[in-house]
Amino acid sequence: MHRTASPAGRPEASGDQLPLPLPLRPSLGGDDFLVAPCNEAAVRWIDRWPDWQTPALAVAGPAGSGKTHLASVWAAASGARFIDGAELARPEGGLALGPGPMILDDADRLMGRDGEEQALFHLLNTLHGLKGRLLLTGTEPPARWPVRLPDLRSRLGAIPVAEIGVPDDALIAALVVKLFADRQLHVGVDAVRFLTRRMERSFEAASSLVEAIDRRALSRGRAVTIPLIREVLAERS
Repeated sequence: MHRTASPAGRPEASGDQLPLPLPLRPSLGGDDFLVAPCNEAAVRWIDRWPDWQTPALAVAGPAGSGKTHLASVWAAASGARFIDGAELARPEGGLALGPGPMILDDADRLMGRDGEEQALFHLLNTLHGLKGRLLLTGTEPPARWPVRLPDLRSRLGAIPVAEIGVPDDALIAALVVKLFADRQLHVGVDAVRFLTRRMERSFEAASSLVEAIDRRALSRGRAVTIPLIREVLAERS
């Protein structure tokens, strides 16, 4: 999981290649995660497995920053399974989830719900006894989550946090290439440069723009070119 976020080696293809209307299947393997200064600390935490000193870890970062991707990498390494709020809040709670590692993605969205908060509190309490491990993800560190239950707030505040920060230019460029590749689009270097020099420097903006450009290219039956990108950017501005 040490692929660097350098534009060198990124896919290059003719701007005349037409996009194919194939289903989107993002690549979530370790070799596909783009490592950069903004996420190195989080990557080190995942690579450190199974030598975690605590039963739970939180990965925090903005939307689209790769939290679910990192969680999937950890799932492949640890055998962890994803659980959701409904599963967590069943009457039997965490004890029914088994002793293995678990991932609660977008855990911050469950806060403010009494059932889920109580269930998460009990799960955190039972992790030691179960010899389990839990990975939580959210856009902010758990200490900033809108938690109602005081005991849960205290537990979450003690969990170590691996934060993902703001992406640099190299990571944005590499991310844009990967997002296009996930959509079976191999966009020319000049078009990628044109886009990344004019777009907002954020993970969410990259994902949203690539999706909009892909939709426009498909609707027009055209390749992804600089004029098409300029058109999308102008409309969104």
